[in-house]
Amino acid sequence: MSDIFKILEGHLRASTQRHGVIASNIANVDTPGYKARDVKFDETLDKATIELRSTQPGHMTPAGQVAGGNVNLDERPSWGDQNNVELDMEVAKMTENAVFFQAATTILSKNIQMYKAALRRS
Repeated sequence: MSDIFKILEGHLRASTQRHGVIASNIANVDTPGYKARDVKFDETLDKATIELRSTQPGHMTPAGQVAGGNVNLDERPSWGDQNNVELDMEVAKMTENAVFFQAATTILSKNIQMYKAALRRS
C-alpha cells in the first residue's frame, strides 16, 4: 500500500492530540496559575517524507510531510491570576485544527475510494 496512509494517519493523530490540548486550555480558562499549552508541529514536520513524482511538466514540485508534535507551554504574558489562556485565541486554534483534520480525512477518504475503484476493475 501507499505511504500516504501512514502520513495521513500521522496527521490525524497529531490533529487529535492538538484538539485535546486546546480543549484542556479552554476548560482551564478561569483556573488561576494555569499556563496555556499548544502542540508545535513545525519542529517535526520534516522528520518523515514521502517520495512523490511529477508526471507532467505543469505539476508543482511535491513536498511530502508527516505531522507530529510536542506539547509546549505557550509563552504568552499572564493575566493578574497568572493564567495566560485567551479564549478567542483558543477558539481560533480549535477552528484551524478542525479544518486541518477535515482536510486529512477528506484526502484519506479519496485515497480509499481510489483503491476500491482499482480493486473493482482488477
